[in-house]
Amino acid sequence: MIKSRIIILAITILIAFSGCKTDRPENGKPNIILIMSDDMGYSDIGCYGGVINTPVLDGLAKNGLRFTQFYNTARCCPTRASLLTGLYQHQAGIGHMMNNKGTDAYRGDLSNKAVTIAEVLKQVGYSTYMSGKWHVTPLKPSKENPSKHNWPLQRGFDKFFGTIHGAGSFYDPNSLTRDNEFIVPSEDFYYTDAISDNAIKFLEDHKADKPFFLYLPYTTAHWPMHAKPEDISKYEGKFDEGWDVLRERKYKKLLEMGLIKPEWKLTEKDNIPDWEDVEMKDWYSSLMEVYAAMVDRMDQGIGRIMNTLDKKGIANNTLVFFLQDNGGCAEEFGFSKDIKPYHNDVEPNTTKPMDKDVFQTEMVPKYTRDGRPVLIGKGLEPGSEDTYLGYGKPWANASNTPFRMYKHWVHEGGISTPLIVHWPDGIKAKNEFRNQPGHLIDIMATCVDVAGATYPETFNNNNIIPLEGISLTAAFKNKDLQSRAIFWEHEGNKAVRLGKFKLVSIYKKDSEYNWELYDLESDRSETINLFEEMPIKAKEMEILWKDWAKRLSVLTWNGSQPIK
Repeated sequence: MIKSRIIILAITILIAFSGCKTDRPENGKPNIILIMSDDMGYSDIGCYGGVINTPVLDGLAKNGLRFTQFYNTARCCPTRASLLTGLYQHQAGIGHMMNNKGTDAYRGDLSNKAVTIAEVLKQVGYSTYMSGKWHVTPLKPSKENPSKHNWPLQRGFDKFFGTIHGAGSFYDPNSLTRDNEFIVPSEDFYYTDAISDNAIKFLEDHKADKPFFLYLPYTTAHWPMHAKPEDISKYEGKFDEGWDVLRERKYKKLLEMGLIKPEWKLTEKDNIPDWEDVEMKDWYSSLMEVYAAMVDRMDQGIGRIMNTLDKKGIANNTLVFFLQDNGGCAEEFGFSKDIKPYHNDVEPNTTKPMDKDVFQTEMVPKYTRDGRPVLIGKGLEPGSEDTYLGYGKPWANASNTPFRMYKHWVHEGGISTPLIVHWPDGIKAKNEFRNQPGHLIDIMATCVDVAGATYPETFNNNNIIPLEGISLTAAFKNKDLQSRAIFWEHEGNKAVRLGKFKLVSIYKKDSEYNWELYDLESDRSETINLFEEMPIKAKEMEILWKDWAKRLSVLTWNGSQPIK
């Protein structure tokens, strides 16, 4: 009798332990998830001072780290090129956008002298997946003969779902692709959900004996303002007090959280009207409501992805990064005076249903799949698939609170991004800030470090440009990162940061160098220009920037001549 009980107990214990088996790789290497959102400001998400509901991202921050001084390149595809390769965008071949200026630095196509994170991690046994926006090759979708040399599967990824190109409808995006083939969206398609759904499918199908790298670049919250009605309804009336009140509220919250210092002033509004003087208040409010709903839906999707990790028992050994590709976007896309079709050859009251098997090739579709013309114009209610609108400069200004400028520019509002790092097995600190300045180039170096990989000197018979970034793992332990300068150039806007000082310039056609100098320790909102007071420091930093620009073959924006 006793022996029987002992046997039953032993069997019960074995069953219990077998039920606790996880999908942790046997070699102990961490899984890595790299999440990036699109066209969002420094203080949009809740854990960085925002008022949008982002409980999942807030939870990752609460149980991980928040970097307070992390930087991107101020624009979408240069950021993606830099992030994927650990190089500055000019070294990766995308010094501007997808246009080819005839030099290697401005080829507008990901360089074969660069390697992607996926290509490097595959060498040490990682499975590599991507779901989202690619946007590092100029090739236009062609059903007949699309060249695919720089598509994700050709640059290290095992599986891919997403768009090859940059912007597009959330209901019918152009260049929608699975692996190497264009596909057509389903009737109930919404891109943010599809990115999350496919990421989850990749994780569910992942084999337990290997670590994985998942790159998850959402298109949220890039225009057009498209969101689901149930998400929009959560924010109805939430922004009726306007952008002035929102900026003040966020500034106060940032101070209370300790993310900014009291001496960092709230910047001026950049010729933005006072809310009380604005006409069409309801319409402007609705734009921000949809923007918030888009971010909310992304956060929900990230939550479902984290739940999948929990179910597989691998959440603790998964290193998760969250960051943004540039600051809030001041482009007032679709803000025409009158409501009208975007395409001039479309009649407002005509319908022309698309062939259900045709994939979308235009950034702005002429018609929805059920035949309604796609409209733009002030006063048009945003959110649905037959509209195509941005959210406008005033709200972008609020998104970037407390900083100056926007996407395109390299003042803090254009280049500052949240960076959340969550890795329970690898980072014991919780809910802590890291104030060490970092840049996108550091993500590759960090992934190589934690994966035990080696960054190659050659790859596919090509000599590879040496890695520019440094590993952030020292900062994970709250140790100093090695001293270095960090550089920027986009559309003639330029900057260099060295220690607490930043030299920065807004491009002006009649002046190649229009420098401003700031002490970011006392004035990160860049309101007190020290250029005249500290000419020696300014000159020292200008020389640093020019040496960097020459090394990377940066071109002048006015005339596209090499920097001298």
